[in-house]
Amino acid sequence: MSSRFEATVEINRPIGEVFAFLADGENDPKFSPRVLEIAKTTDGPTTVGTVYASTVKDAGMKTRREFRISEFEPPRRIRWTEISKNLVTAREGGYDLDSTGEGTTRLRIFNVLEGHGVGKLIAGLALGAARKDAAAFGRRIKAAVEAS
Repeated sequence: MSSRFEATVEINRPIGEVFAFLADGENDPKFSPRVLEIAKTTDGPTTVGTVYASTVKDAGMKTRREFRISEFEPPRRIRWTEISKNLVTAREGGYDLDSTGEGTTRLRIFNVLEGHGVGKLIAGLALGAARKDAAAFGRRIKAAVEAS
């Protein structure tokens, strides 16, 4: 079983700047305190097939994560899928961006979480925590982009 959480936020930056910031996965620690480190493991600019590897801390546990970019359509859409094997993974995630005026962008972020093995027992807890933090997560992205 998988479940989704999402957030939408208005960012006071042009769509191209927001997209460029989000397309660089190495910016994730600037808005996600759970990301302890992250690095691109494939060569070249971010595009379909690019892989990012990270170490994250959830519920006091450190895990290694790998994500592959599955869709990349500047400046409006980025999708990823988690390729690492963890108890709870992001089967799909993404950013959708829309220009909402001169110098402003609406960003929608989502993740579809899925439990594996005993992770099926804790997936609901992970989803609940993600949903509870979704609006704050959106605000952290907004603050990071606007500060860049």
